[in-house]
Amino acid sequence: MKNELLWLLMLILNFLSIIFIYKKFGKIGLYVWVPISTILANLQVVLLVDLFGIGATLGNILYAGGFLITDILSENYGDKEAKVAVKLGFLSLIVTVVFMQIGINFTPTKTPESLKMYESMKLIFGFMPRIMLAGLVAYGVSQFHDIKAYKFWKDRLPATKHIWLRNNLSTMVSQFIDSILFTLVAFTGVFEFPILIEIFWSTYFLKFLVAFLDTPFVYLANHMKKKGLVEDII
Repeated sequence: MKNELLWLLMLILNFLSIIFIYKKFGKIGLYVWVPISTILANLQVVLLVDLFGIGATLGNILYAGGFLITDILSENYGDKEAKVAVKLGFLSLIVTVVFMQIGINFTPTKTPESLKMYESMKLIFGFMPRIMLAGLVAYGVSQFHDIKAYKFWKDRLPATKHIWLRNNLSTMVSQFIDSILFTLVAFTGVFEFPILIEIFWSTYFLKFLVAFLDTPFVYLANHMKKKGLVEDII
């Protein structure tokens, strides 16, 4: 139960953070949040935990929040602005990999504390290139699919009352694509095939759940924009 409560807490904090930063800084705030959530998600994903009776990787909430951001941008500004967010997410992952790979190749100070910290960092970030590669492939394909799918359904379902439908139709298919690609690239050869299947379904289930629960926040962001409550700084 502790894991589930922490997961729900993280879910609420993620959605509220996105709405808060959108209100205070507009689309620039969303652009800033994308690298933060993308990097944190790819750090958390190395942790395998039990959630709702199934084994799952962390990072699903922060990662799935990226789809909420691109859907808000697509709805309120258009697909070109949403693509900017995806490109920023790409860049943040690449920069993180490059700088951390350089960092863990330094020779640490020969003290017990320094060596312990160094080994911990190396253990995490030594595995990071594969995680980041998986993240780049899955993130790019699924996010660009999400943007195109959202535009496809928005052109055919233009009324405000259909936001929930285009949000879910685009995101849930994109999350399926994302889960397949990420699981195969990140964990093939690391875990046995039955564990890969479990990771895939558990990951998709959680992302599906996050995608379903983020729908009210797409409406809230759209309402804020229409009422002039969003403080776009440019």
